[in-house]
Amino acid sequence: MVSVEQAQHRSVPYFEDAPCYPAEKLVKLHGMRREMLAEEDSVRRERLVGEYLAFLDAMEKLPDAPSRVYLWQEGNMPSSGKYLENRDYRYNHDPDFRPYMYEFLLPEDAAPKGAVILCAGGDHGDCVIHEAYQSCLDFNRLGYQSFMLLNRTNRMPYTGQECGADAARLIRMLRKDAAKYRIPQNRVAFAGFSNGGLTGEECIRYYSGSRKVTDYFPDYVPDELDDYYGAPDAFLCVYGPRFAGSEIDYAGVVYPPVFFAVGMEDAALDNLHWVYRDLLEHGIRAEVHTFTGVPHGQAGVSLLGNFDYPNFELWLPLADAFMQRVYGN
Repeated sequence: MVSVEQAQHRSVPYFEDAPCYPAEKLVKLHGMRREMLAEEDSVRRERLVGEYLAFLDAMEKLPDAPSRVYLWQEGNMPSSGKYLENRDYRYNHDPDFRPYMYEFLLPEDAAPKGAVILCAGGDHGDCVIHEAYQSCLDFNRLGYQSFMLLNRTNRMPYTGQECGADAARLIRMLRKDAAKYRIPQNRVAFAGFSNGGLTGEECIRYYSGSRKVTDYFPDYVPDELDDYYGAPDAFLCVYGPRFAGSEIDYAGVVYPPVFFAVGMEDAALDNLHWVYRDLLEHGIRAEVHTFTGVPHGQAGVSLLGNFDYPNFELWLPLADAFMQRVYGN
């Protein structure tokens, strides 16, 4: 008999490769997974596991499914070796995980406003469906080239330098290929949700200013991408501020303007109260938007059929206006 844990791990590639599968099937898979995990009756749970696995086995990729774009050259990925601790396939990654991204590009005749990188929360998994996949589509509709980042997740089990390096690597890729994407090099934003927001700050903490990958990983061999700046021009932190009391050494850090969106019923609001004051004390431009009655993790959930918090979807046009003000200045 397959356990619930084994069954849900089998679903990981389907969620992380969301652009490759029909959205309605991913949504159904998401609901089946949540129902399976919540079921306490052993007989009913076994039946749900069987239905879940049968649905997984029947899923097929779209005929025009996009390809992963890997961030690092094979054999030259900066690493602390922490991935060796992940031999039981925790964190939705296998021990040989290589960070990658998907492109969500506008038509050739469109004039993009800039680029937005989307990084889902948690340890990715089914958070990718709404926080990354749907949000990429949302920013396309707002006129941005969108990029879905599947990185080494913050502290699960990787270091801040590793997850930040993955974010910085994608930022460098976009700057290098700015002409291909029809964007200015200085209009690359990073949007992180929950744990993805922590990834965004680790990118800023370790790779803004003059800081380099080799400062933390001396065995890494720099290539042409390392000549490009690795921190974002704007940071969209969606219910993902660092924890209250978590200090950051601002010496040498070039912190970009940051946009916060968080619901009033979200525990992350307590962290934001502390972080906001900390940023202001260091002269960092920060814009905060809070939303009445909204709990954690509500970006893009209309894709999942959840229409309980339509007010939170206002964060999208507000973020658009924020970026345009930043770039205009």
